[in-house]
Amino acid sequence: MITDLEVLKLYSAMTRHAAESQRVSAENVSRYGEAGYKAQEVESFQDYLARVGQSGSPDALKASFKTMDAGTPAAPNGNTVSLEHEIFKSAEAFGQHNMALTVYSKSLDLLRTAIGRGR
Repeated sequence: MITDLEVLKLYSAMTRHAAESQRVSAENVSRYGEAGYKAQEVESFQDYLARVGQSGSPDALKASFKTMDAGTPAAPNGNTVSLEHEIFKSAEAFGQHNMALTVYSKSLDLLRTAIGRGR
């Protein structure tokens, strides 16, 4: 019996990463113009995989994502939120989420076909 489907765990982590990126981006946009606010961003999914891959834990893909300073230039009031950057990051997260859900869904379709249940 199949009990451990790593590909499904991987794409589940990718959807969580996209959702967290979207949440952080929304937080940044909501604080646009707030004096001294430093924009945050989530580590890349590749960096996340490299970090959790070193742990050796079977539940490594359940680890949380690191956030860090986005490194965008500051406005005169010290705020570092760039609306253009946030729009880009939001669109990137949307694409990542859609890709992960598509592959996840197709993997389930393939498994159903393999066990004779089809779609």
